Amino acid sequence: MNWSEVLERNADWYPEKEGLVGLGSRTTYKELQERTNSLAQGLIDLRLGNGDIVAVLLYNCCEYLEITFAVNQIGAVWLPLNFRLAGQEFQYILENAEAKALITEGEFVPTISSLRGDLPDLKHTLVLGGDAPHTWIDYEGLIEKNRGATPPHAEVGLDDLHRLMYTSGTTAHPKGVMLTYGNLYWKNIGHVLTFGITDEDRTLVVGPLYHVGGMDLPGTGTLYSGGSLVILKKFDPVEVLKAIDEEKVTNLWLSPAMTIMLFNEPSFDQYDVSSVRFIIDGGEKMPQALIGQFRQKFPNAWFADAYGLTETVSGDTFLAKDRMLNKIGSVGKPVPHLRVRVVDGEGRDSAPNELGEICLKGPKVFKGYWKNPEASAEAIKDGWFHTGDIGTLDPEGYLYIMDRKKDMIISGGENIASPEVERVIYELPAVLEAAVIGISHPKWLEVPKAYVVLKKGKSLSEAEIVAHCTAKMAKFKVPKAIAFMDELPRNPSGKVLKRELRAMHMGQTKEGS
Repeated sequence: MNWSEVLERNADWYPEKEGLVGLGSRTTYKELQERTNSLAQGLIDLRLGNGDIVAVLLYNCCEYLEITFAVNQIGAVWLPLNFRLAGQEFQYILENAEAKALITEGEFVPTISSLRGDLPDLKHTLVLGGDAPHTWIDYEGLIEKNRGATPPHAEVGLDDLHRLMYTSGTTAHPKGVMLTYGNLYWKNIGHVLTFGITDEDRTLVVGPLYHVGGMDLPGTGTLYSGGSLVILKKFDPVEVLKAIDEEKVTNLWLSPAMTIMLFNEPSFDQYDVSSVRFIIDGGEKMPQALIGQFRQKFPNAWFADAYGLTETVSGDTFLAKDRMLNKIGSVGKPVPHLRVRVVDGEGRDSAPNELGEICLKGPKVFKGYWKNPEASAEAIKDGWFHTGDIGTLDPEGYLYIMDRKKDMIISGGENIASPEVERVIYELPAVLEAAVIGISHPKWLEVPKAYVVLKKGKSLSEAEIVAHCTAKMAKFKVPKAIAFMDELPRNPSGKVLKRELRAMHMGQTKEGS
């Protein structure tokens, strides 16, 4: 079934029910289908169709969902872009994906306009809100022009591409994760069965919709079941509490950084949060001290500590409600139709409580990396996805995450690949070597720190490095601390020993305390 047919079914079964609530708008399923049909016809008129990549660069809004439905309806593939990225990062992804169209809003028009000359595949740019600049297409105008259209749903198979998501792995450039209709279908089934999601559920979307947390935990599962989404443009503790209270939200996804800010909100107790029946945690490991606070803050809610990846549409394991305390620290057991192994360096199953690499197998696991067969073959072996994450399984089969992908920094739920930051620092002529690690932060839990070795006779200040990085990449990727060294620690084969840099930073932190 095409993802767009889920909307058609909901419009048939629940025509007057609110499907989307957000930014002062309330859209019924009937209205959502009508707008989606009109947009789909408009995209067809632009000669977009089967297999074409349509990029979406927007803050959270209801239009985001109608775009995803419409793009799939015509057989195309939607590509969500992280709005925090910088121009060169947008350019790399759009060029690598060979995107044919991009839908965005006014704030990003200057940046995209400056890149268009270097993106020959990008034939169409659409803008929401305000007057469309010259050569741009007005989004609402395109919908109005095609009111009443009812284009057919493209025929798709389980292995056909539903969306393309770029993830910051451990390489200098992000990799395109190919997610299929089958991946989405089995992810939805797994979440619906695990949480008992029904048409009565109301999911609050506070994470960015370009991220699997915002879109899929459990947003797409809620839509699949005929429930409603309440969408906030961005995370704000007071707005989250207000939305839960007023909209009687039943579930939401929060990163640990969001949870910290929510729990520290002085007005928390002024709002009724009793409607919340489950909260999914994800994006990074949740500090155990926070888990203990959930029972006090959300007395009726199941806190489902989770583990997942973009490559699996996320939400792979969840800690059961009756194990929230006696298995604290575990991310639980896999959802239906997914298998989990922990293997040693030889690919053999590790003994209970022994460290090893976490591997996943099942129909929600992605089909591979876009235009990167080598990385795909390295990641998927004998049907098992080798995550690169380190963990253990206890004797009862509960999964514990002990370490993350090598060199990965997770700041406020956002992935930062250290080689990506290093590549930008190396662009400075005075830099001989650079290595980036993650260091603890009271709000974001982790931020980048750069260790830099300068060329002999060259000088460079911290401010100059920060300014260069700020101009080249998203703000959250810019190093928040910089240390200059005479040389980087390396092993006999020449590999930088980042564990020594982490130990060095910890030692300096202790000395300064």
